[in-house]
Amino acid sequence: MALFIRAALPIAALLFTGTVSVTQSTMQKPLLENIATGKTRVIDLTYALSDKLVPWPGDAKAFEAQVNATVEKNGYFTRSFWMLEHYGTHMDAPAHFPPGTTTVDRIPAEKFFGPAVILDVRSESDRDPDYQLTVKRIEAWEANHGKIPAGAIVLLRSGWASRWPDVARYRNKDANGKMHFPGFSVEAAKLLLQRKVSGLGCDTLSIDPGNSPDFPVHHLVLGAGVYQLENLADLKDLPESGAFLIAAPIKLEGGSGGPARVFALIAEK
Repeated sequence: MALFIRAALPIAALLFTGTVSVTQSTMQKPLLENIATGKTRVIDLTYALSDKLVPWPGDAKAFEAQVNATVEKNGYFTRSFWMLEHYGTHMDAPAHFPPGTTTVDRIPAEKFFGPAVILDVRSESDRDPDYQLTVKRIEAWEANHGKIPAGAIVLLRSGWASRWPDVARYRNKDANGKMHFPGFSVEAAKLLLQRKVSGLGCDTLSIDPGNSPDFPVHHLVLGAGVYQLENLADLKDLPESGAFLIAAPIKLEGGSGGPARVFALIAEK
C-alpha cells in the first residue's frame, strides 16, 4: 500500500507535559528537561525522505514529490508527495505480517517511548554478512548491563548504515540475486519477546537477515504485537545502555506501517 499526502505535514508532533526519566541500574536521568540546557544530546536516527533512498527489491516506484505552489507564483510554498509505507526509515506495524493485526494508527502511543538497548554486532557482521543475532549475545549484554527492561526498544547495530545509500552495497546481492545482510534470529527474538520489549530495530533493510526466504522473525515479532524499525540511520554514537528512544510514526489510518522519525536522547557527561 502506498500513501499520498497533499499538504505540508510533519511526520509526527510530540507534546510533552512532564519529564521522562530513564532508569538504568540505579541512575535516573531527566533527559527531556535537559535538552534545552544542552545537558541532553538529541541524535536523529532518521534518513530524510527523497527518491534517492534504497527501496526494497521489486519496488519499481517508492517515492515521488512535486511542487504544488511556489513563493514566486503563489506567495507560499507547498508540495505533495507519494510514497510506499515501507521505505526509508520506517516502522512495521503488526498488521504488516500475519498473524499480526494492529495497524500503525492503533499502536498504543506509550509504546513509542522506551529505554534503548543497543546490541553491537559490528565485528560479527564484518566477518559474516549473514550473521543472525544469538541468544548468547543478548545474555552477554545482560551480564554487563542487567536484564533488558520491559518496554525497552532493542536495536541491532550491525554497522550496515556505513553502506547507505549505495543500493548495491546496502542490498549486497549475490550472483543469484539473494541479499546478504545481518538480522535477528528467531531464537533471539523469542527471548526479547519474553522480556516484553516494545519494539525491535535495525540499521538494515529488514529485521530478518537478507538471505531469509520466508521472514520468520517478522511473523513472530509482529504476530506478538511488537513493532519493528528498519533502515535506522547510523547508530554508532549510541551507548549500549543509557539512551532513551522516541519512535514517532505517521498516524496513517489502516496502515501496515509508515515513515517514522526516530530520536535517541543521551545525557552528556
